[in-house]
Amino acid sequence: MPDRPALERRTAARKPTALKSEVAAYKRRRIIEEASHLFFLHGYEATTLDAVAEQLNVTKPFIYSYYRNKSELLSEICQTGIQLSLTALDEALAVEGSATEQLKMVVERVARIIIENQRYISVYISEEKSLDPDDARRIRELRHRFDTRLSTLLAMGKDRGEFEFEDASRTAIWISGLLSWIANWYHEGGRWSATEVVMDAISIIMKIVAKKRG
Repeated sequence: MPDRPALERRTAARKPTALKSEVAAYKRRRIIEEASHLFFLHGYEATTLDAVAEQLNVTKPFIYSYYRNKSELLSEICQTGIQLSLTALDEALAVEGSATEQLKMVVERVARIIIENQRYISVYISEEKSLDPDDARRIRELRHRFDTRLSTLLAMGKDRGEFEFEDASRTAIWISGLLSWIANWYHEGGRWSATEVVMDAISIIMKIVAKKRG
């Protein structure tokens, strides 16, 4: 067993490293927040890294210390929503319960992610064409992974007699498309609150998969 002074030295050595990582993550997050704001307002092509640096009140070399170029910034912005949604889906599937309960949990969590990250998702929808081909393909693969896992959940619910629909894969695509579209029309402080939108999403999607009466 290591002596106490040695253990304390190793623990103390880890703290600056952890703090440095947290600071770096914060700086990266601030860069993509401001870049996404400018891409959303002015478009990817019309926005320069100089404009992003000015918005952050930093120099352009500061941005280069975290991102190689503007394309890498766009890639990280565009993949944020789908990565968070995949995590939410996996967490919901890990919770014991019926397929109905799991689907409601998925819809609620993903709808909130889309609302909270609306700008990132809107940028992806409008600027997918500007992505590096490899980045675009990787993000499409992430979206396909989400649809495939959602399809598996739907198929399980159908097998258990909880859901009714023609095809699980097509239904999964319809559901993910319906959720993604929230980013296009939801407005903070608008006619409907975020909670109302989330509850509507759950209600509509559960009607899509509900067993028909009679």
